Amino acid sequence: MRIRSLALSLAILSVSVSTVFGQYKMDAAGDPVPSAVPAAIGTALQAPGVKVLNASGQVFCEVWLVKTAPNGTASTESDVTLPTIPVGGLIGAIQFPEKAADRRDQAIKPGVYLLRYVLMPVNGAHQGAAPQRDFAAMVPAASDPGLSAKPSLEEVIAMSTKVSQTSHPAILSLAPGSGKVTFTKEGDHDWTLNTKLGDTPVAIILVGRAEN
Repeated sequence: MRIRSLALSLAILSVSVSTVFGQYKMDAAGDPVPSAVPAAIGTALQAPGVKVLNASGQVFCEVWLVKTAPNGTASTESDVTLPTIPVGGLIGAIQFPEKAADRRDQAIKPGVYLLRYVLMPVNGAHQGAAPQRDFAAMVPAASDPGLSAKPSLEEVIAMSTKVSQTSHPAILSLAPGSGKVTFTKEGDHDWTLNTKLGDTPVAIILVGRAEN
């Protein structure tokens, strides 16, 4: 059960570093969740979570997922790999002890952020950005609307741009997976975790950077 918990706790993580792509590994994260996470949300998160360590053994990030994934009417839109998770649904929390970066190489300040599910808009600005549209957006823990809230895509983006300090949200990428729990390097610098989010197989690039 502990192994399964660790796998699930990394299921939504997709982060990148902007310098050297070395060896990474995962271990159990702190318990309880950070005090910066609102109490009502903290009780809904799995604990302990997981942490990602870099080649020097330093913590890159810690992640805690919700115990029960948000569920809604299945999406019929194209290129959606997690169709039953509603846009704006709370997925978990992530903590960076040091400066980091998201999949777009946008700088992320040290701190605690909540994760909400979003879909990449279908427009010319995102042409070729990713084969799937599923992402988790980081939002400031202090300004999150709460566990039961259902913010719109526009509202989540507005909160997430406060994290990236740009016009684009701070994002963590999700993609279809094999269903087997593996953590492997793919290509020149991507490190991918294959696991499950609930009953849905997902693959998450834990370390890497989008080429586009």
